[in-house]
Amino acid sequence: MKILILTLSIFLIHTSFAQKIQTPFEKSNNTQTTTYKECIQWYKLLAATNGNIKVVTRDTTDAGYPLHTIIFSYDKTFDADLWHTQNKVVILVNNGIHPGEPDGIDASMMLLRDLADGTLIIPQNVVLAVIPIYNIGGSLNRNSFTRVNQNGPESYGFRGNAQNLDLNRDFIKADSKNARAFTRIFHWLKPDILVDNHVSDGADYQHTMTLLSTQHNKLGGPVGEFMHNVFEPALFKSMLQKNWPMCPYVNFEEGNLEKGWDAFNDAPRYSTGYAALFQTICFMPETHMLKPFADRVKSTYAFMQTVAEQSGALAEDLLAARRASAEAVKQQQRFALSWQVDTVHYELVNFKGYAADSAVSQVTGMNRLFYNHRKPFEKQVKFYNTFLPGQVVTKPKAYIIPHGWQDVVERLQLNGVRLQQLQNDTALTVEVYHIKDYKSLPRPYEKHHRNYNIHLETTLETIHFLAGDYITYTGHETDRYVVETLEPLADDSFFSWNFFDAVLQQKEGYSDYRWEDIAAQYLQQHPEVKEQLQARKKADSTFAASASEQLRFVYTHSPWYEPAHNRYPVYRLVN
Repeated sequence: MKILILTLSIFLIHTSFAQKIQTPFEKSNNTQTTTYKECIQWYKLLAATNGNIKVVTRDTTDAGYPLHTIIFSYDKTFDADLWHTQNKVVILVNNGIHPGEPDGIDASMMLLRDLADGTLIIPQNVVLAVIPIYNIGGSLNRNSFTRVNQNGPESYGFRGNAQNLDLNRDFIKADSKNARAFTRIFHWLKPDILVDNHVSDGADYQHTMTLLSTQHNKLGGPVGEFMHNVFEPALFKSMLQKNWPMCPYVNFEEGNLEKGWDAFNDAPRYSTGYAALFQTICFMPETHMLKPFADRVKSTYAFMQTVAEQSGALAEDLLAARRASAEAVKQQQRFALSWQVDTVHYELVNFKGYAADSAVSQVTGMNRLFYNHRKPFEKQVKFYNTFLPGQVVTKPKAYIIPHGWQDVVERLQLNGVRLQQLQNDTALTVEVYHIKDYKSLPRPYEKHHRNYNIHLETTLETIHFLAGDYITYTGHETDRYVVETLEPLADDSFFSWNFFDAVLQQKEGYSDYRWEDIAAQYLQQHPEVKEQLQARKKADSTFAASASEQLRFVYTHSPWYEPAHNRYPVYRLVN
């Protein structure tokens, strides 16, 4: 009798607990997403009533609120280094990078609750860490109108953060406190897999869930091959079995399906591209904007469940592939700085779409596009998911960064790059880049006027470095991050993001009348420069007609011209 009463008591407590911690999504009959404050309080309650859950408070974000990480661990250990020693798979889920796309926020709450109370079981060798809402400022900026293309919820957050930054463009430049807090979490956990939950925009089709993965050629090495040949097929198969058939992220709006579509080019500014710099697989599930909010949340739940299940089942191969790739990067000498789609090779993917029709617009009176739901179709479509290296560079023995460039140094340190400081003033022979030409975007892009179409000249020079300047030697797991941020020609280099723009402005100059006399004397003493001047005049009539351009030519070929102008202030030690 006592056993029966005890069992009944446990059952009643469990039932009361389950009812008590319903999510706002569930309480609203699947029409509302949680607010930021509701979400954090809800997780604190969950952690207080279950030892498998821990709420970790991290650095402050731009909104003035701290970034939280919610951890689920079956054995109730919360030591990231220990997890890796025990060969557990660490999955980091990032939610609400765009708070108007809240599916992952609500799905994660239900997922962690179900794991905590045993409703859902995943492999014991998996640890799940969840950032409940990454863009806190955007989440607090709640409205019902900014996602005009989206079908619910009733209200939601805004895409820009407290600085009005799109945080899914901020992983490299790290202008936001959010990004810097995320970086610390990422390198604390060293996740094997990152899941960054989103909602799509663009074309209309039947799929509720599409998947944008780290591009496998860019991820590279054993881990890239494992992801593409083993892990992704397992995800697609399992989601189909759960009645959520996926297709790759649909990268067109009015595309020609006979041509197919290209895989998304995920530069390191994005989560999937950033994770690849550290041999971490990243998945960006994109639910379809026009599907009911409830279906989007449930499919996101199913996707995270599937990732956890397959991670546990394939743990040995996954971890071995990551270790092999990390070792390979240490030895790797040639690194791609840009990538381009291979237009010859493609895969065939199953796509469930709607026919694109036209009709007369009630707004403009002209023809408009609409997707005809009365004409659904299913067909095999070409998916161009092979990328080829573009610009390639050989990594040096080390990079040297003068002390003054602290914004760059701080970001390197934040990402685990090993830096030493020179103990004495030292003259070293190094490779030096000179910026010969570049273009900048005319309008700001995420607080920057990005540099592109960069042309370099490389020279070998002896540079006098000062005690306190920084040197980072290559041959580490962070080599790919170092190369892709410090090489100016890389897609998302620090130079492209304007960190070094100060060298592009000349600081000293001359008065023409004063320089005329000095320049004439200099040409008499340096006939080789005079010959170059005359040759330029013969070859360029515009130059020959401009006195100021000729004076500047002599100036830039003289010792009076400041050496730091257009000289890239990160130096390559090659010997």
